[in-house]
Order: sequence, then structure tokens, then C-alpha cells
Amino acid sequence: MFQLKRRYPVGIQTFSRIREGGYVYVDKTDLMWQAQAMSPYIFLSRPRRFGKSLLTTTFKSFFEGRRDLFEGLKVMELETEWMEYPVIHLDLSMAKSMSTVERLEYTLKWMLRDYMEQWHVSGSDGTPGNLFSTLISEAYKQTGKQVVLLIDEYDAPLLDVLHTDEQLAAFRHVMQEFYQTLKASEAMIRFCFITGITKFSQLSIFSTLNNLMNISMLPQFSAICGITETELTTTLAPDIALLAEANEVTPEEMHSLLKKRYDGYHFSKQSEDIYNPYSLMKAFLSKELSNYWFDSGTPSYLIRQMQHFRTDITTMESIEASASAFDRPTEAMTDALPLLYQSGYLTIKGYDKVVESYTLSIPNQEVRVGFTEGLIPTYLGLGTESVRQGFAIRFYRALRSNDLDLALREMQAYIASLPYIEGFKKKLDDVAKAEGFYEWTFYLIFSMLNAYVRTQVKTIRGRADIVVRMPDATYVFELKINGTAHEALQQINSQGYAIPYQTDGLPIYKVGIRFSTETLSIEEWEIGV
Repeated sequence: MFQLKRRYPVGIQTFSRIREGGYVYVDKTDLMWQAQAMSPYIFLSRPRRFGKSLLTTTFKSFFEGRRDLFEGLKVMELETEWMEYPVIHLDLSMAKSMSTVERLEYTLKWMLRDYMEQWHVSGSDGTPGNLFSTLISEAYKQTGKQVVLLIDEYDAPLLDVLHTDEQLAAFRHVMQEFYQTLKASEAMIRFCFITGITKFSQLSIFSTLNNLMNISMLPQFSAICGITETELTTTLAPDIALLAEANEVTPEEMHSLLKKRYDGYHFSKQSEDIYNPYSLMKAFLSKELSNYWFDSGTPSYLIRQMQHFRTDITTMESIEASASAFDRPTEAMTDALPLLYQSGYLTIKGYDKVVESYTLSIPNQEVRVGFTEGLIPTYLGLGTESVRQGFAIRFYRALRSNDLDLALREMQAYIASLPYIEGFKKKLDDVAKAEGFYEWTFYLIFSMLNAYVRTQVKTIRGRADIVVRMPDATYVFELKINGTAHEALQQINSQGYAIPYQTDGLPIYKVGIRFSTETLSIEEWEIGV
């Protein structure tokens, strides 16, 4: 059978290369044009691998006047001048993981070297900020045109030192001096675009640059990075069909699978559904679904901050918060919520305009599984593969065969064998006598199995400790550390915790469990239907 040939830009983040190479491209040029027309200074925060670098290079080609690359795209109906400007494009990801301030300063100067040669700026004396300022001035003088500045991953040098106050302060001072140039050179700047993952406050990083427009949560720019539902079913419809054929399902079934795994991001209170673009393209290229966003692992800076703030991951399925609680500057964090949102591990799932409150949750299946696997080695001291190939397989097979008693025995043995790494033992001492700890353990286990799991689920009469929804059954758990398994089961029945799921048409299993605070494992259980 003839197959439509499609080229997917996996690992390619340069707009010109995508257009010249005939790769699949989802047109965002109208949003790019609107952003540059809104303000001369734009800031955008998005998670990693979400298309920030591609957007940055799209700006680069646009301001270089490369009209040929935009033929057939939306911007052709908006732009009339197509002027060429001198462009300075800096990728600060090259300055991450610096061990000292001296290394950071050297790397910043090194990044300017090609532009120094282009505009005949000699010498390497002075601070990185001084060289940056001189470079902008010379480009402006020699061309007679204002300069376009594109700074990608501006926060990369700071992420690895978030947990070290002294080093963070020193690195922040270097970057502040570097970015002061943006304000001092305002008259010579046509447009400045800054992008990254996190949101450091303007006062601490961008100094007096008080005209920086943050478009990260503006509804009109929700889809400036990522793939919308409409774009998936129009521009990428042929790719869904090819992927469906390769996996022997219908295009409709494949669309549903893609939505469950990669959809679910929202970047404003009025945002349409956004898919992870990297994972979609990787799935189209490889012709199979997998958790591609975690190819490089869970960022270490995020895990460190979660440990620092003792983050309760069982709350991540539904968090009520104001915008100021999760969109706040990174260095003003009092918990890990801002970093979890800005890094893409939580996203907006709802907005109550009456009380101006957002509901945040894990975006999709890919993030839930990958995030959990990233936590297992950190918190439990076990390798992900050893867990998946050992306990997880036996536990899952027992559930699928409707042998809940066997599944609970497997879980009992598994929890009792956990080594718990040294840094987690203090948390055990603090919370082992609270039911919340055991909810946390259950949450990790079921999330690892790619199951839909919720803790503290509200009902009319109270809160069910844990609700797990598998493809062929629903499980309602009540946990006790002071009481019996029978009392826990009675509570499920008397409080009607299972009633909301009776219309789903799936079997419902009610499970009362008693934990031991001495063995930190399951002591007894009782099952009802």
C-alpha cells in the first residue's frame, strides 16, 4: 500500500531548516506576528521541549527578512514590510551546569564571540554585560538599524543552583548585570524576546526592565507553543491516519489514544486543549506511543525542590490555587507549586471566576507515569526497571484476573521490602503514624501502573481515601492505622464512597485496609463488593 511520506522535525528546532527541509510544520506565525506587534519586550514561559526554541528561531528568520521561508503561512496576510534587522540570538542552555561564577562569565563571553567577529568588536576584557552592551551598540551603528535580541532558555544557568542560596545569589548577580544591557540599550532595540521554563522576578534578574510584557498566561497566546486539538485534527490528520495504520487501529481510536497520553495542557483560564508537540512528533516518527517527554529523565532541580519543600505528591491530582500561588517568581517560592506548574508537571484544569481560583492537576498519562518513575529512585531507592519488571507485573496481573486478595498480598510484601533512601527516612519518622503517608505510598504504586488514581476524593458525606479506576473495575480504598480493616470497609459503605461510580457499568471493589506503624506495611484487609 502506498504510504504518504512525511518528515518529522524530531530534534530539529530551527525554523529555517524545517521549512527548507520540507518537514511537517504547524503554522504559529500569526501568533508570532501578534506577539512582536504587541510590545518590543516579550517574555514567555513554557515547559521544556514545548517548542520555545522553534518559536525563537521563527522570530529570527522573520526579523532577518527571510520572506521566502514564510510563503503559504499565516504571517503573509499580516506583514507588509519584511525589513531586515541585525539579530543577536543567544541560547543560554549552553551556560547551564556551571560550577563557578568564573565558568559562567567565561561561557557568556564565549557565546558572544561569533557576533563580536561579525560586528568587528575586539577584545574580551570587561564583564559579559559590558561586552553585550558594546555588541548591541556596534551592530546598531554599523547597520543603522535597531537590533533584535532573542534570548532562549534565559534561566538555564540558574536552575541547577536553585537549592543553594549563596551560589544562586552569586549567579543571579552575574545574570542581572548581563541583562541590564537590555534596559540601557532600549533606544537601539527593535524587539527583544526572552523565553525559559521558570519565572524569575524582573527586579532580581531583569533589573529595571519594567516594560517586559509577560504573555505566558494571556489567553490569546495559549497556543503559541504546542499543538491544539484543531491543529491535530486538521494539519496533522494524515499523521494520525499513518500512525493508526501502523498500530492496526482506526484513526478515531488513535486520536483517542493520543489525547489520553499527550493532551491536557492549558496555559490560561481560557486556553484550548494543548498537546505536547515533542511527544506527538516522536510518536509519528517512531510509529508507536511511548512516554517520550521523559527521554532525558525528570529534571534534578525539580526533584531537589520537591524534597526541600517536602511536597505531598498525593495532592497533585487536584490543587486549588490563586494565580499568585503558582505563577509567582521562582526565587519567592514557599513551596514547589510554581516550579511544578512552570515545568509542565501541573497544568490548569479549571477556573472559578467567582473566587478567582484555578484548579491544577497533572496534564496527562505521559506526565503521570514519567513523573512517578522519576520519583521512585529518589524516594524509594529502587530502580524503575526493577519495580516494573518485578512487583508491578505480578500486582497488575493479579488485578486483571480479579484476584484482589493476591494483589494485596503482593503489595504487602512489596511495601515491607522498600529500602527507602537515607534522605527519606526523616519523612518516614515524621509521617509514618499518619494515614496520609500510606495514601502517598498507594498513590505511587498505582500511578506507576498507569492507573487513574485519586486521593481524598470528595463525596457528599466525606472523603474517600483512595479511588483507583482501572479499565475493567473501580477500587475504593479506606485506610486505617487506628482501627480495623472491617471498620474501614464499614466506613466505605456507611458514607457511600462507592455510590458515584455505580453508573459506570464496571465492577466496584471496596477495600478496607489496616496499616502497621511498626512494620510500615499492610497488616490486614477486608474486601467487599
